[in-house]
Amino acid sequence: MKALIQRVDHASVSVDGEVVGRIGVGLLVLVGAGRADTGADAIALARKVVGLRIFPDEDGRFNLSLIDVGGGMLVVSQFTLYADVRRGRRPSFTEAARPEQAEQLVDEFVEAVRALDVEVATGRFGAMMEVDLRNNGPFTLMVETAVGRVI
Repeated sequence: MKALIQRVDHASVSVDGEVVGRIGVGLLVLVGAGRADTGADAIALARKVVGLRIFPDEDGRFNLSLIDVGGGMLVVSQFTLYADVRRGRRPSFTEAARPEQAEQLVDEFVEAVRALDVEVATGRFGAMMEVDLRNNGPFTLMVETAVGRVI
């Protein structure tokens, strides 16, 4: 699985003009699932993202995790993270999980985050969504898994 993580002051996601998910301080996480990914990948990714020390402490050093700052997480499914643009100009998505598998893995990721006592808001799987955010930093990271472990 892949996660594009943005530290935010606030973020929301809307479908057809209706806000379906919103957080204050925390992380906006765009999550993509690949064909070879499993539930173990979803759990490993959730633990890694929640535990990342990417929030500043009182000295300005990145020593605090999402849990330490009491932040929330907005999770938005994003199959385009698996785009292959090496050939031609049209992205190929052959490495992205099929929709049924991807939805299950994104749901497993969300449940694993909730099990770590983090407030989670989500978008709507498969919908055309509009994401609004104020990136703090900006601070953006890409995290990936391979066979149940973070790489």
